[in-house]
Amino acid sequence: MAQMPIANIQWTTVCSESDLIPNLGVCALVDGVQVALFKVDDRIYALDNHDPFSEANVISRGLVGDLEGRLVVASPIYKQHFELSTGQCLEDETVALNAYPVEVVDQKVQVSLASVTVEAA
Repeated sequence: MAQMPIANIQWTTVCSESDLIPNLGVCALVDGVQVALFKVDDRIYALDNHDPFSEANVISRGLVGDLEGRLVVASPIYKQHFELSTGQCLEDETVALNAYPVEVVDQKVQVSLASVTVEAA
């Protein structure tokens, strides 16, 4: 399912949409930043791959699920849950991953680092 393009943002093509397996993460390098990509229910999410609790680049290896009605990824190290749409940590409201805009153009997944969805409190 194509997502609507966001104007005035620099996009980087990272892979084909068919490269993404539903409910599994993959890491992409976007302008030197590791970004974790997840395809869930025909929507693609992009978060920082860096886990602030373990200081390891592992978020793309986390498990995707639903926690109290929120779509999340659980870090594979200490199991904190991060909301896919915002990057907000559910266990610590002062911590959030950057959540990046994603668009699909001609079956190519594009990510932008130009703006983030949420900042930690």
